[in-house]
Amino acid sequence: MDDHHCPDLGITEVDGLPRLRVWSANATAVTAVLFDADGAPGHEWPLERDGDVWEVRNAELAPGARYALRVEGPDGPEHGFDPDAPVLDPYARSVENLGTADAPRWVSRSVAAEPFDWGGHRDVGTPLRDAVIYEAHLKGLTRLAHFVPEEERGTYKGLAHPNVVAHLKNLGITAVELLPIQAFGSETHLRRDGLTNYWGYNTLGFFAPHPDYATARARAEGPEAIAREVKEMVRALHEAGIEVYLDVVYNHTADEGDGGAPVLFRGLDRAVYYRQDGEGGLVDVTGCGNSVDTSQPIVRQFVLDSLRYWVSEFGIDGYRFDLATTLGRNAEHHYTADHPLLRTIVEDEALRDVKIIAEPWDVGIGGWQTGHFPAGWSEWNDEYRDLLRRFWVESFAHARATGHHRESIGRLATAIAGSSSRFSDERGPVASVNFVTAHDGFTLRDLVSYNVKHNLMNHELGRDGTDSNHSYNFGAEGETADAGILEARRLAVRNLMGTLLISAGVPMLTAGDELGRTQHGNNNPYNQDNAEFGWIDWDLSEPQEETILHMRRLIEIRREHPVLRPSRYNHSAETLEDSTRFEWFDAFGRHMDDWQWNNPASRSVQFLASSLLPDGRTDRVLVIIHGVTDPAPFRLPRLEGVSGYRLLWDSAAYRVSEIDTDAMSVAAPQERMRLVGPSMRIYAALD
Repeated sequence: MDDHHCPDLGITEVDGLPRLRVWSANATAVTAVLFDADGAPGHEWPLERDGDVWEVRNAELAPGARYALRVEGPDGPEHGFDPDAPVLDPYARSVENLGTADAPRWVSRSVAAEPFDWGGHRDVGTPLRDAVIYEAHLKGLTRLAHFVPEEERGTYKGLAHPNVVAHLKNLGITAVELLPIQAFGSETHLRRDGLTNYWGYNTLGFFAPHPDYATARARAEGPEAIAREVKEMVRALHEAGIEVYLDVVYNHTADEGDGGAPVLFRGLDRAVYYRQDGEGGLVDVTGCGNSVDTSQPIVRQFVLDSLRYWVSEFGIDGYRFDLATTLGRNAEHHYTADHPLLRTIVEDEALRDVKIIAEPWDVGIGGWQTGHFPAGWSEWNDEYRDLLRRFWVESFAHARATGHHRESIGRLATAIAGSSSRFSDERGPVASVNFVTAHDGFTLRDLVSYNVKHNLMNHELGRDGTDSNHSYNFGAEGETADAGILEARRLAVRNLMGTLLISAGVPMLTAGDELGRTQHGNNNPYNQDNAEFGWIDWDLSEPQEETILHMRRLIEIRREHPVLRPSRYNHSAETLEDSTRFEWFDAFGRHMDDWQWNNPASRSVQFLASSLLPDGRTDRVLVIIHGVTDPAPFRLPRLEGVSGYRLLWDSAAYRVSEIDTDAMSVAAPQERMRLVGPSMRIYAALD
């Protein structure tokens, strides 16, 4: 643990009295102010200073109290003290807006500690190698779910509803990764335009659940009831064997830049909590106005205290760190994998069993750090994402325009095998969180339906959202009734899903992709809290139902075959336990020649993945990738110990029920078959 640890910050009970403790090195006076429910200020008490910690004990800070901090301090460009602008207690267990949506007035609330019956479902403990992650927006997932009671839609209880849990369980999901549910607010420019920060990457309360995601009844009852609904949600998912990961935002806060009113650290001690240049200006490597300075021990303690709290209080199983490169920047603002916060997060006793995932970039100099986080961390692998998109989507646009493909099999093969060119042997393939889509960008359906983004409704004149989508509309921009185009799109989706779920690493799906959700070409709907762009439509067509069945079947294959889930790389020619040996063949079942790896004309390949099971048996899966539109002949490889191949899945099939997986229908080695492309097949290799 870092030196200078300051215990029991926030409100705790000492000798029967509530005690409030806050940290500020540069403040000259700190005052606690009570507010009534209408926002009128009441009693005030000065906090006494003991070093850099300010403290007061008072019975009126009992559970239910609404309070904020008036902080005085020196002038100067590095400071932001304004005693006329009360700020939040950074350790508040609840935050509340006593103003309006357009003109918020945030206060902290004191919360009573409550016991909670976890019913024996405190932990799930799924090994990371076995995880299938489902990234979801808590509100958007169920806001339109007709199978959830109206009052529970878009809430913590909505996610906990048996019908929602059953969908996740039937699909094969092992972990739900929730976009921010720590209390957040909307930025000034969004409020000015009548919009909201729908995604929630603008945190106000790092210890407080977002109150608007609770039911109206819980909000009326108070912060304890809100916290109870979060715990009930986690318990319901745990009972189904599903873990809960939180997307957390410790790289910046809702203070924005210096143009708006301070709400958190800027009014408490800007010079310590935020990164600054030599003249006191804010160093912004997040694109959000400020960057939290994790080179400071007290800031590292704050992050760790928050992480520990959500694990101990709410049973959280994992974290995905937004713009995690910022957390690893030193006092000179340079990223270092040996940063004490990055190390402590994975070494801390309270967090040792928690899954730790980085979004391994920010917008500062040297911000792209994919593959460069320390052992114990996994990372969103954007290189994997782009490789799959280029091979299965963008390359077909290029082929239609030029007559030949751009992408060869070589780099895709490395990605499928676990991205060992990006991650060290020490970390292994589980360091790579593989994905094709995420909340940030096109949905899977839109990836194959739009050539360009359509973001004008975001009020940013089309300047927001990436232009590097590697997408293709297959012949018509957006919605179409053309049956050929629709089937080409669905086939591309199946190929992307199939590749994702047979790849070594940890697969992450985006909520709604399993049922063909569209955002109508908007690849950055962060401020779209509505049915058109933000919420999942559960009124499904027959093709959407079939997409769900394909996804379920692929996850089932992954679960049944450990060879698809290695925890270590295998660079040898031996078949080993916990690792996968990959053997690559051309379309005729012959070992690949060197020239074929990087030749875009050679996009029809096969590979056999082999792994030794604990009982001494060998698990073997054959995958065929046919990456062109023309039909082609294939011969299955002849290998020692393989008597035949049983088909498990075929992306060319519109319906899963059309796939002949009968145990009696076994293809023989060197059997000749004709594949229609672009497509892929998965076989179980039989002894």
